[in-house]
Amino acid sequence: MPLFRPSRRALLSMAAAAPTLALPVRAQARALGAPSASNPAHMQFTLGEMTLTVVSDGHLELPANSLGVNADPEEVRAFLESYFLSTDTNYAHANHLVIQTGEATVLVDTGSGSRFLPTAGRLAENLGKAGIEPSAITHVLITHAHPDHIWGIRDDFDDALFPDAAYFAGQTEHDYWMQDDLVNRVPPEMQQFVVGAVNAFQVEGVDWTLLANDQEVVPGVRVTDTPGHTPGHLSVIVESNGQQLIALGDSMNHAHMNFAHPDWVNNFDMDAETTQATRKRLLDMAAADRMAVLGYHFPFPGVGHVRTRGEAYEFVPALWQW
Repeated sequence: MPLFRPSRRALLSMAAAAPTLALPVRAQARALGAPSASNPAHMQFTLGEMTLTVVSDGHLELPANSLGVNADPEEVRAFLESYFLSTDTNYAHANHLVIQTGEATVLVDTGSGSRFLPTAGRLAENLGKAGIEPSAITHVLITHAHPDHIWGIRDDFDDALFPDAAYFAGQTEHDYWMQDDLVNRVPPEMQQFVVGAVNAFQVEGVDWTLLANDQEVVPGVRVTDTPGHTPGHLSVIVESNGQQLIALGDSMNHAHMNFAHPDWVNNFDMDAETTQATRKRLLDMAAADRMAVLGYHFPFPGVGHVRTRGEAYEFVPALWQW
């Protein structure tokens, strides 16, 4: 049941029109205003003996009707209203994980770069503000090959942004996007995504190590298959001294809807039934094992835990510590 129907033209048009978009009066009354100056774009914490830093790549502004596309639109609208969220625009953060083990510095995903939406592409700048130089990145791990996760692999001169790093992606994900003539076998609105993924995987100077389920990248950092959003989507499990965190990538991409209604899928989820099964497995595991989770598109910094709530679940944000 494929549901992947994004239009890059529509996304770019919407981004260009963002300053003119106005929330309904009712939504304006409950929304907080933008900061008068920029807020911090990174947050650091420890997990066992590891230091983890969440670094922002910016945000995306997408149509809210891309959420819950298999549910009653009025029920989805009422759900968003109940969480004080816009029913017109899905404002989604882009939270990258940097894992410092003492021996390695692992970056999960490379962001949008300058080729996707103008509200994203801040990763390199914000890494610097967090005190993490590009040359310090020893490993780059890609969860999946959508634009906001891999197009930032290249700089404006088409060179690898992290030239000294070792690069990792899933075998299944790589094989899907690199199929012969895939660009001519997908709907027109998906062709740019294919071209972008191929260009990213073929960036000059990068040698890829392709991973299977449960394979370790560095000690304490391994991947787990979480397909559905894309055919070979990976999530990343970090473990140190018995403490665990799972970076979800886009296996779950809404901090409220995916927990309360894991059966509701988005139009970016390429296989609906697999997405649903993956979500439920992740939620059960995180709740039972009391694992910390990091959602790429959750409200920054996107770190928290999963608790059961009746037959559904709830995201509990972690306490920010100074």
